[in-house]
Amino acid sequence: MNRYFLTLMSCLVALSTFAQTTFVRDTYQKFEYQIPMRDGTKLHTAVYVPKDASATNTYPFLMQRTCYSVAPYGPDQYPQRLGPSPTLMRDKYIFVYQDVRGRWMSEGTWTNMTPNIPDPAPAPAKKGSRKGPAPATTAGSPDESSDTFDTIEWLLKNVKFNNGRVGQWGISYPGFYTVAGAVDAHPALKASSPQAPVSDFFFDDFHHNGAFIQSYIFTYPVFGLQHPKPTTEAWYNNEFIKTGTKDGYQWQYDLGPLKNADKYYKDNFYWKETVEHPNYDEFWQKRSILPHLKNINHAVMTVGGWFDAEDLYGPLNVYKTIEKNNPNTYNTLVMGPFGHGRWSAETGHTLHSNVYFGDSIATFYQRNIEAKFFSHFLKGTGDGKTGLPDAYLFDTGKKEWKTFDKWPAKDAQNLTFYLSSTGKLASSAGNGYSEFVSDPMKPVPSSENYAEMLGFTPFNYMSEDQRFAARRPDVLVFQTEPLTDDLTLGGEITAKLKVSTTGTDADWVVKLIDVYPADEPDHAYMPNKTVHLSNYQQMVRSEVMRGRFRNSFEKPEPFEPGNVTDVNFRVQDVLHTFKKGHRIMIQVQSTWFPLIDRNPQKFVPNIFKADEADFQKATHRVYDSSAVEVQVLK
Repeated sequence: MNRYFLTLMSCLVALSTFAQTTFVRDTYQKFEYQIPMRDGTKLHTAVYVPKDASATNTYPFLMQRTCYSVAPYGPDQYPQRLGPSPTLMRDKYIFVYQDVRGRWMSEGTWTNMTPNIPDPAPAPAKKGSRKGPAPATTAGSPDESSDTFDTIEWLLKNVKFNNGRVGQWGISYPGFYTVAGAVDAHPALKASSPQAPVSDFFFDDFHHNGAFIQSYIFTYPVFGLQHPKPTTEAWYNNEFIKTGTKDGYQWQYDLGPLKNADKYYKDNFYWKETVEHPNYDEFWQKRSILPHLKNINHAVMTVGGWFDAEDLYGPLNVYKTIEKNNPNTYNTLVMGPFGHGRWSAETGHTLHSNVYFGDSIATFYQRNIEAKFFSHFLKGTGDGKTGLPDAYLFDTGKKEWKTFDKWPAKDAQNLTFYLSSTGKLASSAGNGYSEFVSDPMKPVPSSENYAEMLGFTPFNYMSEDQRFAARRPDVLVFQTEPLTDDLTLGGEITAKLKVSTTGTDADWVVKLIDVYPADEPDHAYMPNKTVHLSNYQQMVRSEVMRGRFRNSFEKPEPFEPGNVTDVNFRVQDVLHTFKKGHRIMIQVQSTWFPLIDRNPQKFVPNIFKADEADFQKATHRVYDSSAVEVQVLK
């Protein structure tokens, strides 16, 4: 009987997989085009049109522009899935995928975070006005905005049976292309959903507040090598670093100073750009898309994950910037209990690290939020009456969705925790200080998952148990007594540290942690059977500030040894209820390796060029007048 049941289940799974595989081919017809841009460059574009499209049954476009390939290539080659979700795939749109300039099958030269060139007003500039189509032969300097405009213009004229409306979406780097395409947009663009969008590489992905994210060091072949001509093969595969170990911490440590990575990336243009621009100079500033988010006249739904180790800064700041600059625009924010992009695929039980948040949360988002957004603006009335709130956010402590008319919430109240040398989070400032020795040669690990440190990006550390760090002498720990009532932190967090050091440079890491009670039971889906939730220290939010940038990201300054100095910085937003019986903990440390590179603690002009001899121990003090300001929801 059991054997029969297993055989039957295997057959049903196989049939389901086959149906999923054939759905796209059975339902859509594929076309491939080389679409000319206004400077003559042709961009490879795959278009999937529903087979039942006709003059009386038209569909909107739903487009993604990407640097990560629109494979499979060939008009007779079909993917297993289209669109942001199975729901939207079955709802049927004209799905469009495009390789951006210099990537895969598109012509042109690849540029990281292509600088935006503002639309001229009133007269056209070199690249032609985006207020109308420009001839493909027009000379000029295109950007992602103009490429999106020109692609939409071409699609409307050349792909039959469209209803004249266009939407776009993208996750991570494609999220940046979505944001950039929303600037100076084509009038047919009605809905944009940037998801985990990169917005500024000095604060997202490769840096956090100017500190280099060393865990990204393995990604440089993908972003720093040109290919000589359009190709369907990954031209960078042979350039990945071969570590010869499964211990990422040890490999990163043995690398030594960052200058030693030059031997791996001597021909990598993006590595050279990173090394030569350690400060927030014009190179980085012109690559930020945030200053250009003005005059956004179509609907925007920005999506992110509270535990996104790559792009948490991006979605929060894209939403807030659009909200500030475009008060009359339909602009909404969605934040779920996800790691990077994990809302795009259902996992059944939704976990991050060891924390379980519920079941089918991605499917709920896809069906009840994302599909409703695109359907309304691309197929429906488009009047903005979607039934969705301004902010649809997941409370990662209560483990339930919450809705808000505005984010941060209008009724949020400020609460200040002072970092008392007694080890407590106090309600008022004291006169003492906490002290520790920071040694860059023995840095605090950013995680206990050493294998993950060899991957492209970290993942689990965003909610990982922090007991391993709390027990080190170079990590300061401050916490409340067990809470007598639930306390919901909802909104912005600001660290306002008063510090001194015996060195001339230092990093400052602040971590907000939910400490579970001793009797906390394990949930049924614990991924690691050696970890228990009794006294678990769940990281809720964390951020680093490279101390040299405390007054200016453009002009770094050394510390004066022994002088009390202000180090103020924003820690990313949070929506988390600390439950009755839990404690609120804040940890402060100065190394966080290999998530961030090691600060020598001796001021040098460029840490990427520091020598081994520059790295030194330093004694740091955090004074009792230091505080972490949070917002509380009643």
